[in-house]
Amino acid sequence: MELLGYLLDALTPFNLMLALIGVVLGTVIGALPGLSATMAVAVLVPFTFSMEPASGLIALGAIYTGAIYGGAFAAILVNTPGTPSAIATTFDGYPMARRGDGGLAITLANLASVFGGMVGAIALLLLAPPLAKVALVFGPPEYFWLAVFGLTLISALSVGNTLKGLVGACLGLLLSMVGVAVVGGDVRYTLDSPALLGGIDITSALIGLYCVPVILDLVATRAAHLKINSDIEKDGIRLREAMGIAWRSKFNVIRSSVIGTVIGILPGAGGSIAGLVSYTEARRSSKYSANFGKGEPDGVIATEAANNATVGGGFIPTLVLGIPGTPPDAIILGALLVQGIKIGPTLFNSESQVVYTFIFGLLIATVLMLPAGLLIGRYAYKSVVSFPKSLLVPTVAFMTVVGSFAIHSNINDTQMMLGLGVVAWVLNRYGFAPSPIVLGLVLGQIAEQGFVQTYLIGNATHNISGMFFGRPISIGIILAALLTLGYPFFAEWRARKRHIPPLTERAMAAEAHPTDIPPTSATPDSANGDSARALDTGAILLAVVFAAIGITAYMGTEAMSSMGSVFPATISVLLVVFSIGLVVFALLRKGSPSKGGDPAASTTRRILLGIVFGLWVFLIPVLGFFVAGLAAFGTMMVLAEHETCPAKTWLIRAITAVAVVAGFWWLMADVLLLRMPMGLFF
Repeated sequence: MELLGYLLDALTPFNLMLALIGVVLGTVIGALPGLSATMAVAVLVPFTFSMEPASGLIALGAIYTGAIYGGAFAAILVNTPGTPSAIATTFDGYPMARRGDGGLAITLANLASVFGGMVGAIALLLLAPPLAKVALVFGPPEYFWLAVFGLTLISALSVGNTLKGLVGACLGLLLSMVGVAVVGGDVRYTLDSPALLGGIDITSALIGLYCVPVILDLVATRAAHLKINSDIEKDGIRLREAMGIAWRSKFNVIRSSVIGTVIGILPGAGGSIAGLVSYTEARRSSKYSANFGKGEPDGVIATEAANNATVGGGFIPTLVLGIPGTPPDAIILGALLVQGIKIGPTLFNSESQVVYTFIFGLLIATVLMLPAGLLIGRYAYKSVVSFPKSLLVPTVAFMTVVGSFAIHSNINDTQMMLGLGVVAWVLNRYGFAPSPIVLGLVLGQIAEQGFVQTYLIGNATHNISGMFFGRPISIGIILAALLTLGYPFFAEWRARKRHIPPLTERAMAAEAHPTDIPPTSATPDSANGDSARALDTGAILLAVVFAAIGITAYMGTEAMSSMGSVFPATISVLLVVFSIGLVVFALLRKGSPSKGGDPAASTTRRILLGIVFGLWVFLIPVLGFFVAGLAAFGTMMVLAEHETCPAKTWLIRAITAVAVVAGFWWLMADVLLLRMPMGLFF
């Protein structure tokens, strides 16, 4: 009966309104690259201090869960994860959108997010104290191997390009070491630049690596960004079809939700690892494993169910142990402390009214995410499909600049975003996908901290191998990682032995439009026919460059302490080894060839857009954010338009440009209260 009373408290009109508004705001914020759940929660925390503690927590929890789901929008529609948790959503969500199934992908993401969020919240309600103990069992070795397990997803992206993926992962791990070492405090790989002391911001890098290549490719052709599926005309969200797919994939949904809940309990792991692990397991166990990376619905379902389950799971150590599982959890923990609520094992007794009302409010917010998310998704997909490219290109570019700048109000983050984005575009032309680099960057600090601490403990006890390989949980994670790494090769060998074509029926449908999906490392060699016999000259040259980077990075460890050098030295050696292996395989014609671009694409437009983008980012401190943004927006509109338009159309687009730039300026300067570069004109 007590629980019923808490449920009724959560169902008051005021709390319902807070839950609905929070979910909508969170979804919109999460869909904008760079404007993360952490930022949304941090900005709105002061507004909750005047509320009752339970109501304030419901508002913050609703924004958090909405933002995690909102990250799927950008991942599916523009191949840019709105939040790090949506990294794996891009693998299949974007290919689905490119072939006209974006509305279906968004609806699947919504259904999976709601189910995963409910599983996490129910676990928080029923199992918080015992599950919190799981977090205490994990030590440094387990966190290290968990990060390695996340990196084994690289093997799931493509059998033929595994070496390229491993090289990319090593590059990402080296990028994660730039700045002050997480253990030992060494200053590493900063090139004597003060701007790099804080390291490379993950969100800025994520935006650049994923979004900038898309923008450069968007401007190059006349074709629309996304295909229009005939089903959109009658039902953009395709709810009935999505529910049928979700029901057929019910075991995937349940498994991914449980994985997300358990990983959410581990402090520091978060939705990105949960999504990656769930994606890997979904691919490993699916009979359509060859379709993953080409638009397989199960890939979207697995990622979105898992990353939303981490919301409830992350609150378990936060509320029971006072150990925040994610950055938003840390902010909400601070809000609880300001309200005078004592965190710890006695919380569920001493403050039961507040805690249980909040948990029921989180459940209600998750349920409200179904209609709100479907409504937003319906119009979001239609808008992106029907949006003229001359407005879409500068708008997406403007969001990348806004998102990367808004994180720390630092133009250096924006410049780093653009630089990494251009590099990612070049690498992608030669079969090096951005995902392994992002995985290495995201998991780098977790892996390094676990590795160094385990090494130090093992060295002190004269049992290094025992610390790394002798703990039961570590052994289990290692076996799972080996299984994940080796399964794609086994599946490919079994398919060839049985003379089964590597592409299943659904994969063939995706291959029916080869120009619709840009080439990535997810394309198997067998799909390339005779071109697979060509010498991969571009990859060989890049491998030589990467080997040189690895050697230089290794030489740089000589000036570091033993704690600060052990991990970068290890990764540098691995980078050199994998790069040499890539050269050998390419010379033996074992690797996949570099893909050419669309012959109809305009290289001139790409170059001009890159120049405009670069001038924009570097002139912001000189001209001011508003003036530089407006000038760049207008120039990009002209570059992205391939047709002759009447003066009236250009007038409408000019007004739209002013409205977009002014709207984002107001959002950043007056709502988020960021320090904006004023320049010469403001």
